[in-house]
Amino acid sequence: MFLVTVLLIATAILFVTKGVIIVKQAEVVIIERLGKFERVLESGLNLIFPILETPRPIAWKVTQKGIDGKTYSYIKEKERIDLRETVYDFPRQNVITKDNVSISINALLYFQIVDPKSAVYEIQNLPEAIEKLTQTTLRNLVGQIDLDETLVSRDKINQELRAILDEATNKWGVKVNRVELQDIIPPVDIQTAMEKQMKAERDRRAAILEAEGLKKAAILKAEGEKEAAINKAEGDKQASILRADGIAQARILEADGEKQAIQKIIDALADKGQPDKYLIAMKYLETMTSITSGKDNKIVYMPYEATGILSSVDGIKEMFKGTKING
Repeated sequence: MFLVTVLLIATAILFVTKGVIIVKQAEVVIIERLGKFERVLESGLNLIFPILETPRPIAWKVTQKGIDGKTYSYIKEKERIDLRETVYDFPRQNVITKDNVSISINALLYFQIVDPKSAVYEIQNLPEAIEKLTQTTLRNLVGQIDLDETLVSRDKINQELRAILDEATNKWGVKVNRVELQDIIPPVDIQTAMEKQMKAERDRRAAILEAEGLKKAAILKAEGEKEAAINKAEGDKQASILRADGIAQARILEADGEKQAIQKIIDALADKGQPDKYLIAMKYLETMTSITSGKDNKIVYMPYEATGILSSVDGIKEMFKGTKING
């Protein structure tokens, strides 16, 4: 009787410890009955038969930092399958580009298990399979493009790599959400050549910018000089117009004054007659003044026609003899 009691107590303890499984949120457990798939335990309290039913473990990649400070990764079997998005940091690998340049690439992969049953039964070692598939696909993609395109086409490589991996891992119950290339490191000699090329390109751009600046400065200076010359010419033009206008007005006023003076003389001599002889005589006197030279006003030459002036002067003299001065 005692033995039966002990056996019942042991069975109860075994049932409680092995038959009661509490699954956390975002986790599942694959249950097999006698080695055959039975069901998937969701989050919460679950009961199984300890002897007939057992959890099926899955291989999972675990990353741990060692005593030396380096990070080590290893594969560990665990009974609970995590349904959350997982990130894998793959080790750096050497890849040859289309132009035969060996570069070093480090990639990150973000994936999520959407079908736990397929992740357990369709692939023997899921993390290693994803890692090898990523490495081979990356080599294939980079091998189709040259170094320069590889350095500037990270987004394109990421999208193509994610599409290929998502399609290939669909059978394993895995959804690849994102792929990122962390580092693309070319050889040292290639880096040196690229640095020299970049420096030469920067120098070329600086020279172009300087030349464009000098060109614009010369254009602005020429335009300024042009506008200044135009403004000066316009000013000279306006000054000449104003000067000519002033001279013309002065001549008009002078002519008007002379006209009025002559008219007064004509009016004064109208009663005596022959005003035309008087005017001719005055003009001859003015002409005689202009043909003199020297300070003593000596006449250099006298034209023959000048003798006719004497008769006009005598006539004027005779004309004024009979004029009475009004007093």
